[in-house]
Amino acid sequence: MATVVFYEKPGCANNTRQKVLLAAAGHTVLAKSLLAEKWSAPRLREFFGALPVAEWFNPSAPRIQSGEVRPAALDEPAALESMLADPLLIRRPLMEVDGERRVGFDQDAVDRWIGLASKMPREDLEACSKGHAARPCPVPARQAGTDGTAARSGFAEVADAQG
Repeated sequence: MATVVFYEKPGCANNTRQKVLLAAAGHTVLAKSLLAEKWSAPRLREFFGALPVAEWFNPSAPRIQSGEVRPAALDEPAALESMLADPLLIRRPLMEVDGERRVGFDQDAVDRWIGLASKMPREDLEACSKGHAARPCPVPARQAGTDGTAARSGFAEVADAQG
């Protein structure tokens, strides 16, 4: 099975469910905070492949929900600049396996890529189910580290921010 470097927003319920699915399929999940990582435009760009710029963005991000940021109106350099300034704009998760990078968690696409072996019904594990129009989820004070939940769930949180 694969070792998946998994960049997430710590505390995100969907990211937790995604990590559990990966671990249940036998993958080793190394969870890192997408918010604490030191990104560069070229490195971040590698995760998006041939996707259109608008699909690089987290549609649940408060600045997108408010209309302040309109992904469809941005070109590649402007999109990357916006994401580097505000990582909450980045679609989650970002995943890396053996040097191949991907964004998002379409269960069928992840299954074809590295295998999920889950009998759970397919569902949207990207869209935030909490409806944050009025108040977005708080960003946890602790960006990364190890806790008992991570160990019991079969994945590890990684505290270092390496390039």
